Amino acid sequence: MRTIGVDPGKRWNIQSATLKPQAHNLPFIPPANDKGHELFDIMADVKSKASVLLVGGGSVGAIAALNLETGKQAAVTIVCRSNFNAVSQNGYNIKSCDHGKINNWKPTKVLNAIPKASEGSTFDYIVCVTKNVPDVPPSLSDLIRPAVVPGKTVIVLIQNGLNIEKPLIAAYPQNIVLSGVSLIGANEPSPGHIDQDFPDTLFIGAFANPNLSPQTQKAAAEDFVSRYSAGGKTQCSLDTRVDWTRWRKLVYNSCLNSICAITDLDTGRIRLADDAVAHLVRPAMLEIVAAAKAAGHELPATVVDDMIEMDPLDMYLPPSMLSDTRKGNFIEYENILGEPLREGEKLGVPMPTLRVLYYLCQAIQWKNKELRGLVSIPPKGNYVT
Repeated sequence: MRTIGVDPGKRWNIQSATLKPQAHNLPFIPPANDKGHELFDIMADVKSKASVLLVGGGSVGAIAALNLETGKQAAVTIVCRSNFNAVSQNGYNIKSCDHGKINNWKPTKVLNAIPKASEGSTFDYIVCVTKNVPDVPPSLSDLIRPAVVPGKTVIVLIQNGLNIEKPLIAAYPQNIVLSGVSLIGANEPSPGHIDQDFPDTLFIGAFANPNLSPQTQKAAAEDFVSRYSAGGKTQCSLDTRVDWTRWRKLVYNSCLNSICAITDLDTGRIRLADDAVAHLVRPAMLEIVAAAKAAGHELPATVVDDMIEMDPLDMYLPPSMLSDTRKGNFIEYENILGEPLREGEKLGVPMPTLRVLYYLCQAIQWKNKELRGLVSIPPKGNYVT
């Protein structure tokens, strides 16, 4: 997985408060009137580490685990899939612009399956850094279910897209769900080998759960920010405008990301390809901006040009969806295209370009489902006479 970010002060314009490492020795104690939530019991001891289950051991997950453990305020159990053998046997070999060169590094534990809370594996946080593909089972809420303790575990979604919290809040109404918007340049060229060439910047905020007090949810976000930042190797900030931040990133992800995947052109070549920007990329981005405004989120006037020019042209960067299509992986089209399309059209915003992009990506997804045996088709007829 590879995503590229920008200077948050220049282009993201997020009103946020970065928590300083000096404040990290303060435990979080939930308000007394927040009934039914047993959050952070172990944090009464100011020296205790948070227990973190990190689901998704690819490039972004590896850097997230490294950041959490570097600050010595978290013990990370990471769940790997295709790279499990490499990581469990030899650890990660990391070349990072934030951390330098680190060989054979492992977090506290490396697993290849979600551990069960019922068997004694309980966690303060479950951090999800996997691709979010709701149209391909199992759902994320089902995937992490064995490890979730109702009313205790805080779920952190460092994932792309809109409305990704809704299935989680529906499944776990008494659990806090945090939003993580990540800006990082990282990839895994071979199993367990991580290259990070753009600094890790992470925005953390609470998705609004009507069953819990806003104060408790904000305090959980603050605690995670402080733990993630404790090592001093990353920029992790409190995000008080979660929906605004996600709509802002959708201007890139819904449009440039999907168009690059459909055309098999990277972010440099799509800008060089005759009128592709003028007649595909820019109209799609303007539709997202209009939908965001209708939803109550006014984005900066420069947001379209900022996103088109975000990656240096001669970097020829294949964004995440293009990388997935080239590998034959499933793509995150529902959350980064389908959800904003449905939200915009519900609010009366015409989105003809997004609608075409959505159905083209749906067809690409169907192709990959057929290749993996998730859909069946009638056998080919014999028309040779």
